[in-house]
Amino acid sequence: MKWIKRWAGLLLLVVLVTGCGRDRQTLYIYNWADYIKPGLIREFEREFDCRVVLDTFDSNESMFARLRAGARGYDVIFPSSYMVQIMQQHNMLLPLDLSLIPNIDYLDPDYIGLSADPTLAYSIPYMLSNAGLAYRADLVTDVVPSWSMLSRSDLRGRMTMLDDMRETIGAALKYLGYSLNTRNEQELEAARDQVIEWKRNLAKFENEQYKNGIASGEFLLVHGYNGDIMQVMEENDQVVYLIPEEGVSIALDEMVIPQGARQVELAHHFINFLHRPEVAAANTEYVYFLAPNVGAYELIDEEILNDPAINLAPEIRARSEVIEDLGEHNALYIRIWDQIKAAN
Repeated sequence: MKWIKRWAGLLLLVVLVTGCGRDRQTLYIYNWADYIKPGLIREFEREFDCRVVLDTFDSNESMFARLRAGARGYDVIFPSSYMVQIMQQHNMLLPLDLSLIPNIDYLDPDYIGLSADPTLAYSIPYMLSNAGLAYRADLVTDVVPSWSMLSRSDLRGRMTMLDDMRETIGAALKYLGYSLNTRNEQELEAARDQVIEWKRNLAKFENEQYKNGIASGEFLLVHGYNGDIMQVMEENDQVVYLIPEEGVSIALDEMVIPQGARQVELAHHFINFLHRPEVAAANTEYVYFLAPNVGAYELIDEEILNDPAINLAPEIRARSEVIEDLGEHNALYIRIWDQIKAAN
């Protein structure tokens, strides 16, 4: 009789545990790699008694293409601001209920203006980044703060550029003195020729391996995002981030809730959670991108907050630009990018 009671008790426990598991909400987020402090996800899971599943993308265009091809089930996505506008035009986003996101009161007004959605109707700013160069100080000499470093034939086969149409074409446009949002076909053709010249020196275009590659010395100079490089610099003090004097791209990445999201209320809570000042500060200190949250600024280590790789110097900021959606002119960039990829 005792063993019957014991097994009955165990059976009841299994039913209770599995039953709770079925009722537990799961939040699916689609984000850039290494773009959120893992401990914050666990903290959110504990506080909201839920499970978070993270999937990653390596460019705005690949994320957009996947969603357009039918990928579903995400609750929060982290596109750059220009892509928010494109997604909204394709009716891919749900309007936000700002009453569920009271921490928007902490958003830095200086950066809300960079958003394609300054009224916060469909998106909430998440992080600011810029894309420059990094090099190995122990292995590269005669360094100058310029995109011209990519023309160095002595570094041939040991350099990479981002596999990102707007970032890489944009780097060439800035080097040539043009806007990275130009609609001028001749300027874009000049940028195409410049990238093709650089391409002959590259190991490849890519978005993830450059971090490990610059750390290990496989690559000597890479085109990458400031926060990614600064994470590598924490592990290897021979890696140096270089901000080209011609100017860089500035990206404002945002948080959106896509059409078809299953956990809409929980998604709002997650967005609000990430803008708690203490959470935004901890996130910035981990990923080395700037959360535009005025409440967080007082909590972020001053050395990080004042680093020119995170907060660009005024003269560099004046020559830098935010990537914009170009509407019908996006097709011109796609054509130029295809020509770059096809070139030998």
